[in-house]
Amino acid sequence: MAVQWHPAVSRRLTGPFLADVLAGLRRPRKTLPCKYFYDAAGSDLFDQICELPEYYPTRTELAILHAHAAEMGLRLGAGCQVVEYGSGSSNKTPLLLAALPRPAAYVPVDISGDHLRASAEVMADAFPDLPVTPVVADFTRPFTVPPLRSPLVRRAAYFPGSTVGNFTPAEAVSLLTDMARLVGPGGQLLVGVDLWKDEAVLRAAYDDRAGVTAAFNRNLLVRANHELGADFDLDGFRHEARVLRDPGRVEMHLVSERRQTARVGEETFAFAAGESVHTENSHKYTVAGFQAVAARAGFRPVRVWTDERGWFSVQLYVVG
Repeated sequence: MAVQWHPAVSRRLTGPFLADVLAGLRRPRKTLPCKYFYDAAGSDLFDQICELPEYYPTRTELAILHAHAAEMGLRLGAGCQVVEYGSGSSNKTPLLLAALPRPAAYVPVDISGDHLRASAEVMADAFPDLPVTPVVADFTRPFTVPPLRSPLVRRAAYFPGSTVGNFTPAEAVSLLTDMARLVGPGGQLLVGVDLWKDEAVLRAAYDDRAGVTAAFNRNLLVRANHELGADFDLDGFRHEARVLRDPGRVEMHLVSERRQTARVGEETFAFAAGESVHTENSHKYTVAGFQAVAARAGFRPVRVWTDERGWFSVQLYVVG
């Protein structure tokens, strides 16, 4: 079945990139929003990160899916419209869709239209009888999806990877609340949640020896230069990963190597030597800790699957 672009949201996403960059750089502690990592180049770099030996989340989650996708599919049930948040290359999704009894539709949602188009075509080829309706959207803001074709069809939000960890717990509650509203009463959420582990393992995962994560982080500046006409010196910032036991997260920063300035739009920003721009959080949870977050959004836990080391989890919830 050919890819069916949802007409209300199939246009290229323009988004408030400039406004968000300016707002972040005006703060006393400068930030850049991590959602803008994922243009075509950033999405490709993240795919490379997922293949790195240090980066355990992707292969660990894949192992959990290989072992338990059949049970996940049965628990989600027949007639399920799967809405995948931040689908990216959707490399885990085929395992889930193949395990679903008579899925109703697959709706991948991603901020990178070019990357989404390519992955949606792959999914449509792999599942020719399944309606595939991609949505180009920033899922941190309201968006629409194709309506359910029948009251008997149920909706499930699928949020793989550890992307939910990019949000603070309060932000995660807000996002999950929107998901609960989207899937409706009795709707479900299947989410990948990274768990706290040895700090050396975490540090290596976010600061790999090949420098791919560093390139991924700096791509925010590359993108700002290209799309916003900014003039960041790409060699003037280094990547840094910080592991914080309290509040239990890994932070990514771009650290200024020297005193310098950069122009963005009509504004010029000064950076001191050693000053950092905070680009991403990756929160790590205990199972109980994340269940408490999900409960605040209206989700009730159903089942948790983990790997043997307890490094990663895939968690199933239902609204209500």
